Amino acid sequence: MEEPKFVRVEIADRIATVTLARPPRNALSAPMMREIGQVFTELGRGDEAAVAILASDFERIFCAGADITESERRYTRRELLPEESLTDLIDPGSVVRGCLAGIRDGGLPVVAAVGGACVGAGAALVGCCDLVVLAEEAFFSLPEIDVGVLGGTRHVQRLVGPMKTREMALTGRRVPAAEFYRLGAAAALVPRAELAATARALAAQIAAKSPLALRLSKESMNRVEDLPLDEGYRLEQDYTARVSRLDDAGEARRAYLEKREPRWAWR
Repeated sequence: MEEPKFVRVEIADRIATVTLARPPRNALSAPMMREIGQVFTELGRGDEAAVAILASDFERIFCAGADITESERRYTRRELLPEESLTDLIDPGSVVRGCLAGIRDGGLPVVAAVGGACVGAGAALVGCCDLVVLAEEAFFSLPEIDVGVLGGTRHVQRLVGPMKTREMALTGRRVPAAEFYRLGAAAALVPRAELAATARALAAQIAAKSPLALRLSKESMNRVEDLPLDEGYRLEQDYTARVSRLDDAGEARRAYLEKREPRWAWR
C-alpha cells in the first residue's frame, strides 16, 4: 500500500506500533479507516512483527470517533469521490467494518494504549483489540444517540458486557478508565506518563512467543468467542492439533525443558 497519511507505523523488536495521527482529534474519516484496516491486514501477512500496539499521537485524545461531517456525506451521497468504489455507494458502512476487521482479524495480537478520550467508533477500535492498557485520565463514551446515529455497541460489549454498554449507549455519558478497569476491560491502569512503557512491556512479553502460535491463538479465540461451550472447545482442540504439528511447537517444548530462550523458525 501507499505510505499512509493518517497513521504512523514503526517496527522494532518484533513490535509494530501503529499510531493514529489525524489532527486535531483523530476523528475517523473514510480514508483514515481504510488505512487502519490495510495497515493491520498487511502487518498480519508479514513476518516483521509478532504483536502490535495501537496508540494515539495526541496525549488527551485517543480517538474522537467517526468524523460526523464526513460520515453524513457518506450515508447520503449520490456521487463517488476518486478514491471510492461502488461498494461505498451501495454499502456505506463497509469502510467502517473493514477498518475494525483489520484490527480484529488481521492476524497480530493488538494491545491498545489509551491515554485520553475514546469516543464512539474510537471505543469500537479498542473493542477490536486483544489487550488494553489505560491511562488513569482516559474515558470512554458512546454519544451516537446525541448526534442522530447509532453504532459501536457490539464491540464495546466485548469490553464491559451488554448492560454497561446499554447504559453508555442510551445515556451517552462518559465512563472513566477506572470503571472500565474495574469491569475487567483492561490489563493495566496507569498514570499517563507510564502508558507507553506499560503497553510496550506487555507487547514485549507477547513478542517473545512463537509468532505462528500467536496468530493461530488469536484466530482460535476470535472464532470460539460467540460459540456455545462444547462447540467452542471442540474448535479450540482442532487449533491445538494444528499448533502442535508446527516445528516451532517442538522448539517451544525443547526450550522449556532446557530452560533457555526459544529460537523460532516460523514454520
